[in-house]
Amino acid sequence: MENLYYTPFSDIDFRDPFFQSLNDDYPDFSKWVIKKSQDPTSMAYVLINEHNYIDGFLYLKIEQEEVNDIIPPLPNKKHLKVGTFKFESRGTLRGERFIKKIFDHAMACHADDIYVTVFPKHSYLIRLFQSFGFDYVGTKGHVSNAETVLLKEMKNVHLTGDIVNDYPFIHNTPSNRKFLLSVIPAYHTNLFPDSILRNESPSIVSDVSHTNSIKKIYICAMEGVTQFRPNDIILIYRTNSGQSGSAYYNSVITSLCVVSNVKHIDDFLNIDAYVDYCRKYSVFSVGELSNFYRTRKYPYVISFTYNIAFPKRPNRATLINNVGLNQNAYWGVLEISDHQFRSILELGEVNESIIVN
Repeated sequence: MENLYYTPFSDIDFRDPFFQSLNDDYPDFSKWVIKKSQDPTSMAYVLINEHNYIDGFLYLKIEQEEVNDIIPPLPNKKHLKVGTFKFESRGTLRGERFIKKIFDHAMACHADDIYVTVFPKHSYLIRLFQSFGFDYVGTKGHVSNAETVLLKEMKNVHLTGDIVNDYPFIHNTPSNRKFLLSVIPAYHTNLFPDSILRNESPSIVSDVSHTNSIKKIYICAMEGVTQFRPNDIILIYRTNSGQSGSAYYNSVITSLCVVSNVKHIDDFLNIDAYVDYCRKYSVFSVGELSNFYRTRKYPYVISFTYNIAFPKRPNRATLINNVGLNQNAYWGVLEISDHQFRSILELGEVNESIIVN
């Protein structure tokens, strides 16, 4: 079942053992919870495990002011503060699922930056934020037990060329080509959980690595993917299931992604190297991957980041009639022009601040 909920504080069971460490780290945590629970507008993300216990919690707060309780202070801007964040690691890349939610909120509220304070003992959490471009900017609290302050700029962005460090921003240059990449419904939503269609059941979104991760692996036999180069931009085209009417109206663009690399199955030294590279980020089991390696049925392996879900999903009819895509072309892998790309973003109501020219 879909296990990540955005829910009012008043509906969260703060007696759950999950919150004990937060009570230990923050003496006023229980008072803060009571105050927030009395405010019907206070919301948080809560991750529920298969036993109906809490395994993750994320609270986000907008601060339109100078932040002077850290050293050095942050200037008077629109900050998105990661107020409280904790999750139990289960080896399913849950942290990346939360990171994407943080960025989604920052984009939606047009925040100037995002900041988070973390005790140094939570080294994994610090490394996670730093891998997505958060930089050390100061400390908070008494020097004997100070929290580390990490910040990610969301305006005046300076890209590094590392697509994970730069995430969620996409560098759009004349050398970055644009493609449609088709994904069948059986694999689509577990790879792109925030791009679920309205007529799909949330029960197909699972707490597994390939669903939670920002990095994705797509395995196929389409030779067209050999055109992809690092930093090329791909638009995910969810094909029609064949059970919900014509593809003309029901096949849609859902997501915006950036290519990391493309490998051929023969690039891997052996089956173990292939399985290890693919298993966390693809929808296939170890057994299926092992079979692919032996049969060479699907020789191409594409790695990319899942940057944004489209608010609106232009369908095939719109892409043909309004964007000018060739209805007779092969849409498994289809290169599109810059003009067509911009038209699709506009039709999809994508926040174009994610695109850095």
